[in-house]
Amino acid sequence: MNLDFSDDQKQLQEQVRRYLTEKCPTSKVREVLESDTTYAADVYKGLAELGALSVAIPEEYGGVGLSHLELCLVAEEIGRAMAPVPAASSIYLAAEFLLEAGSEAQKSKWLPALASGESVGCFAYAEGLGEMSDDKISATVSDGKLSGTKLPVADGSIADFAVVAAKSNGKTSLFLVDLSADGVSRTVVETVDPTKNYAELSFQNAPAEALVAEGDGWHILTTVMDRAAVLLAFEQLGGADRALEMGRDYALERMAFGRPIGSFQAIKHMLADMYVSATLARSNCYYAAWALSTRSEELPVAAATARVSATNAFQHCAKNNIQVHGGMGFTWEFDCHLYYRRSNALALVLGSLSSWERELIVRMSEQDLTDAA
Repeated sequence: MNLDFSDDQKQLQEQVRRYLTEKCPTSKVREVLESDTTYAADVYKGLAELGALSVAIPEEYGGVGLSHLELCLVAEEIGRAMAPVPAASSIYLAAEFLLEAGSEAQKSKWLPALASGESVGCFAYAEGLGEMSDDKISATVSDGKLSGTKLPVADGSIADFAVVAAKSNGKTSLFLVDLSADGVSRTVVETVDPTKNYAELSFQNAPAEALVAEGDGWHILTTVMDRAAVLLAFEQLGGADRALEMGRDYALERMAFGRPIGSFQAIKHMLADMYVSATLARSNCYYAAWALSTRSEELPVAAATARVSATNAFQHCAKNNIQVHGGMGFTWEFDCHLYYRRSNALALVLGSLSSWERELIVRMSEQDLTDAA
């Protein structure tokens, strides 16, 4: 089994990297961080024009019509550049929900707009602190009207529509909601990473259009979240690799006692540990990319494995990058804190690390029982 990417796929990755290196340096990230700007709209539009956002969207809906493998590589470069764009909400989640369960009319309306970057979608699932589950969803839909509160919602204040998990006749279903409609209010929420937009969405008899048949919502939700977990893991992988590179470069340039600090054993060991965690994450992410692209039955286990290892790797590399930089690593002028912020923010997207660890244990136990039978 060849788990490497093809030359054509790597060429696409290089094109995206060159674009983001030029158009989204850390100064652009800081521009969003230090102002009232919610995201880098020009960068996002450029990614759409490059075809990076639509690689996994079929051609009949305005996409490039490639596969999730290419989208994984795009996600890695977005994470490497820490691009402040709503790709995760719009492409990894909203577009995937539409592709998995949307009607022909819903796909024709929203997928071309997502592919072109003209519209932003989001996924409204959580309802406050604590791990979410089927029985904890309290938002309800009755006679096509949605009521309830979702918090936090990634890109909730900039999205044009939301895929909302809510109860209908006591069963979890998914609904499309136009966020400009009556009965919808939004409040921006502050987080550890201001370069990522979050909001509280409140619905009071807001018009809601069913996305899936009543009662099928939880199955579709978990399926799409597994896909999104793989793509987010690639974002984390890109961030971990860049944090490692920053630490390595600084260790080679910074002099102390007449020689580079990278020659000291403590720094060597720290960088070696960072490399090991990033390499392990890459191995697991590649396996998950294969499972995602082939729609393998192993995807739930592969997604949880990639999510856990990539979360650990990004947090580990971002934290140790600060340590390698020493006292300078804690300053506002250096970019170390940008990766540290992003690593902690992404660790909570789609559920906490502990929830994915439990999911992995459950999935592997189920698989062992199936194999034994």
